Amino acid sequence: MPPFLHPALFWTLGLPTLGVVAIPVLIHLINMMRHRRVPWAAMEFLLLSQKKNRTWVMLKQLLLLLLRMLAVTAIVLLVAQPVLRNEWGNLLGGTRTHHIILLDDSFSMSDRWEDTDAFAEAKKVVQRIGDEAARQAHPQALTLLRFSRVGRFQRAAEPDLLKQTVGGELPDKLTELLAKMKVTQTAAGPMPALQAVGQLLGQNDGERRIVYLLSDFRARQWDRPTQLRTELLQMNAAGAEIHLVNCIDRARPNLAIASLAPADGIRAAGVPWFMEVGVQNFGPAPVRNVSVILGEDGHARPSVTLTEIPPGKMVKERFPVHFPNAGRHEITARLESDAVAADNYRYCSIDLPPDAPVLLVDGDAEARDARFLSWALAPGGAVRTGIRPQIETPRYLSLKPLGGYLAVNLTNIERLDASAVAALEKYVAGGGGVVFFLGERAEAKYFNDVLYRDGKGLFPVPLANRAELAIDRLEPAPDVQAEPHFIFRIFSGKRNSFLQTVAVERYFALPQGWRPPTDSTVRVAARLRNGAPLVVERSFGKGRVVAFLTTAAPTWNNWARNPSFVVVIQDLQAYLSQRSGDAEQSRLVASPLELRLDPAIYQPQVRFMTPETGAGATTAQNAAVTADGSLAAVLQDTDLSGFYEARLTRTNGATETRRYALNVDPAEGDLSAMGPEQLAARLDGIKYQYAQAAAFQSTAGELAGYNLGEAILYGLVLLLIVEQILAWSASYHPPGRRSLAQGGVS
Repeated sequence: MPPFLHPALFWTLGLPTLGVVAIPVLIHLINMMRHRRVPWAAMEFLLLSQKKNRTWVMLKQLLLLLLRMLAVTAIVLLVAQPVLRNEWGNLLGGTRTHHIILLDDSFSMSDRWEDTDAFAEAKKVVQRIGDEAARQAHPQALTLLRFSRVGRFQRAAEPDLLKQTVGGELPDKLTELLAKMKVTQTAAGPMPALQAVGQLLGQNDGERRIVYLLSDFRARQWDRPTQLRTELLQMNAAGAEIHLVNCIDRARPNLAIASLAPADGIRAAGVPWFMEVGVQNFGPAPVRNVSVILGEDGHARPSVTLTEIPPGKMVKERFPVHFPNAGRHEITARLESDAVAADNYRYCSIDLPPDAPVLLVDGDAEARDARFLSWALAPGGAVRTGIRPQIETPRYLSLKPLGGYLAVNLTNIERLDASAVAALEKYVAGGGGVVFFLGERAEAKYFNDVLYRDGKGLFPVPLANRAELAIDRLEPAPDVQAEPHFIFRIFSGKRNSFLQTVAVERYFALPQGWRPPTDSTVRVAARLRNGAPLVVERSFGKGRVVAFLTTAAPTWNNWARNPSFVVVIQDLQAYLSQRSGDAEQSRLVASPLELRLDPAIYQPQVRFMTPETGAGATTAQNAAVTADGSLAAVLQDTDLSGFYEARLTRTNGATETRRYALNVDPAEGDLSAMGPEQLAARLDGIKYQYAQAAAFQSTAGELAGYNLGEAILYGLVLLLIVEQILAWSASYHPPGRRSLAQGGVS
């Protein structure tokens, strides 16, 4: 006997007196009890005629009664939903059922409420599917794939179970497997997991595939699911059944530390500088008095408080730091616990130099301009700026690497070797910063032909001739008028600023009517009172170039004798050192930690320490030799946020330790989610079933072979048609009046 989706309804057919199949017979018997014998001469004649057709009439009545009983039986069976899972079911279309479970284990699934969380609810659903599958005799298989185990660095998807044959031991195996699973700190999404289904299983060879997507359906992934729609439509076309199981009860507000990085400024040992922490409010209401708990090298330090964070916004707060010693230092920030814990922590690792080297290149043998810059950068005495200026000639640019300098300052340059120009362009394109100060040795033609090169070179603007700034005695105004810019931030909005006392006599003018192209990054940072640009800048590759169209020494101006000069020059170096993209600040969890080593300096043995292994355990590996001859060591298991160490050994036997900070993707902390109606609107045209994890029940109809419900429905329709024809044939139909009239005439 085949199983039923609703067996209780089926067993009502077997009750001797109340079975619904007996209802037509019961009605027939009741009608028979109402008959009475009435003598009637005409009826005697009819009875004699009936005896000749009695067998045929009785047969039609019995058939009619049987059809009605079968119709009632079919209706009950249609509701009970029998499932055929034997060999005949396979012939009718039932084959092996393959359950493919895609389990979201990104850290938003740690969303907690009451005594449970989203990942725990998802694991319960997985267990239900496995338990129900094990109770079925139909051939089945199960594949379990977590989101975080797809698309890892240069590695194929790693399912926990792949085409596992379902048997009686499956529930215990699943229980043991799920008990070890924990939600990760990754921001893995559903798209790679959906794509991996076809890669792992190949083309459908006739098996019935049921794909279960167990997730929290966050808005950032499902609000505009263009790629997801394409993948789901392809699954529909391949005949797969899709079940979307939502593992959260509702969306909750959440705070996340979205950034922790050094603020603008010079960083060196023994010099105070600033860090900046940013907290994102993913909730719908403002949050007030948010305390951020800070730590430095494992020791607690005063926390900072953010007065208010508007909904959907991030607020940043600066705090001072001071490390007396050079080397690697660790800074941490955390919030009090809320719905999700992983994004309440942020880590930053800073390699603090003893000082910041700045290169000063002067075109004059006496280096007069460079010396004024040097005095501004390192006044000496009790004043420590953390900057170490180094004065060199232009030839130095061609001989030595520039990568170790915080910035390069060029003063009063006449010309440079082609190799020096190439070295500067490479330095800036890689993220370095260069500033030009012009002077009496500078020639407009050389700058335009070699350094500007129609906007393709380093220099931001073309030059015309030297110009004199005429004195305006009628309407005196400050010679230098600063635009809103980082290097003039100290003097912004101040009427009696020292900057107002700067006098400029000579400068290089730009060609009359010249305007930067619309797509240019050229920007004017300061102008003269006649409107002519004085300080201009542009981006070049990943770096910046700033040009002062006057001298650094007090020859064309008196700026170097003004107190504002020191502030501007020091802020200028900090501005030039803001390289776009600091790898140490942008490492995310699950990104491989890759080291490139010079084999002439380092031995190939590398030992990694992760936040999980702790101080007593490390992972050792030998670095591989790459095509360019360097050594490459890669740590792929970086699924935890925190501090990582790489312990190296130099060829001379000395040891070296490098530290790195890896953080979670703060965007995953946005817990806004899509409800069933919103999903339906965005997945219009896709066939799927939706359920909440708490209400999800795996049924035999989803797990067994061929469901007979549809066949029974078609049979019932045919049965009712035959019943109506037979009922009409077995009933009495008196002739119409017209027929009687015609009979009377004849």
